[in-house]
Amino acid sequence: MTPDVGAQMRKGVVEYCVLGLLARGPMYGWELSERLIAEGLIASIGTLYPLLSRLRQSGWVRTFERPSAAGPVRRYYELTDRGVQQLAQFRASWTPFARSVAGLIADVPPMARTTAEGEA
Repeated sequence: MTPDVGAQMRKGVVEYCVLGLLARGPMYGWELSERLIAEGLIASIGTLYPLLSRLRQSGWVRTFERPSAAGPVRRYYELTDRGVQQLAQFRASWTPFARSVAGLIADVPPMARTTAEGEA
């Protein structure tokens, strides 16, 4: 896979992955970035904050602050009702979409290809 293809796929789903993580409960930016970096969805924490800003502007997430025993006050992100709705719509579309793509790009054994081509 070329880097451009992977980047385009990640770009299309990373917002919804953030919503999915926040559906489990509020998280602060560093927590979100660690999860997304570990899964290969973002390269660094620096790419997360513009995305979180867009999600806030869309009304899909909101923030609140909570004191931290380990240092300064942390800004947490949580889903809004609109965010919950957006995630539900994405979930409803994702499975059939992923199934269709998987079926179209599946490796077909050479024997099956020959048979299918002969029937055409």
